[in-house]
Amino acid sequence: QVQLVESGGGLVQPGGSLRLSCVVSGRFTRTDVMGWYREAPGKERELVATITNNDNTNYADFVKGRFTISRDNPKNTVYLQMNSLKPDDTAVYYCNANVRVIFRNLELWGQGTLVTVSS
Repeated sequence: QVQLVESGGGLVQPGGSLRLSCVVSGRFTRTDVMGWYREAPGKERELVATITNNDNTNYADFVKGRFTISRDNPKNTVYLQMNSLKPDDTAVYYCNANVRVIFRNLELWGQGTLVTVSS
């Protein structure tokens, strides 16, 4: 069974930094586009950033210049470095990955990790 396991959330003060990680585990052929989404209380889930398997990136306007997405393909891991965090960044952050399993393409989600930005 292929699954995504996230880590790195927590409580941070405004202006601080956090780094989220997401590992793809299980048996699969390869990973394609991977990304991070977030869901704030009372709001819909929204895109934060995506990265292809040849490192092309895409960011939501509200994180440009503050967040950086990266991936380590041999480790099947995607990262989200978050700097200059604001209270509005408080949300549950979800990892997303498109994974090839033999002849099937699966879109998978992690369980979510809570990021709280507060003084």
